[in-house]
Amino acid sequence: MIAKEQAIKAIQALPQNASIEDAMEKLYLIYKVDQGIKQADLGHKISQDEAKKRMEKWLK
Repeated sequence: MIAKEQAIKAIQALPQNASIEDAMEKLYLIYKVDQGIKQADLGHKISQDEAKKRMEKWLK
């Protein structure tokens, strides 16, 4: 699905009373997930153990 189609589908799925901010947050989430998938496909990923170690630092 191309970006424009993804954006239209995401906006149409929002409730009628959704704000522009809601739409922007939804579109940004889709963008970030797409970027993560592309990075993973390129081999730019870490193990689950490494992710846990990093999160422990953030949560302290």
